[in-house]
Amino acid sequence: MSDDVQKVILQLPASAEYVDIVRLNLYGIASKMGFTYEDIEDMKVAVSEACNNSVLYAYGQQDGMVDVIFEVGESALSITVKDEGESFDGLEDSSSERMTLHDKELSDVQVGGLGFYLMQALMDDVSVVSEAGRGTVVTLKKHLNFSEEKV
Repeated sequence: MSDDVQKVILQLPASAEYVDIVRLNLYGIASKMGFTYEDIEDMKVAVSEACNNSVLYAYGQQDGMVDVIFEVGESALSITVKDEGESFDGLEDSSSERMTLHDKELSDVQVGGLGFYLMQALMDDVSVVSEAGRGTVVTLKKHLNFSEEKV
């Protein structure tokens, strides 16, 4: 199946004004794949959160770059957002254990931490890997539901 995967790669300045470019590319790719309007809107919110984390936390006010990689498969879209800035404190690889807000008070959630919960609520799979001095890689995946009508 990996032979059938096509990649679209964007490299953008870590600036909020470029997040719309990512959203527009996502819309084009996801609509060609046949995702519903609702799924596309969910993915746009999730990818915006991932990009905003890179813009706001990774580089602060300094220059930096964000790589966004769309991997278009036959039955799923995977979106990876990578930066080489400061790691987001308190995050571990969430692919092995799903983060949850259950049994937590809202005051216990770190500032800015709600974006990760939102990404997990909107996407099928979310992985966050953060290494000190090496940046953060957020991978978002949404499976195409073939029983839905195409957009």
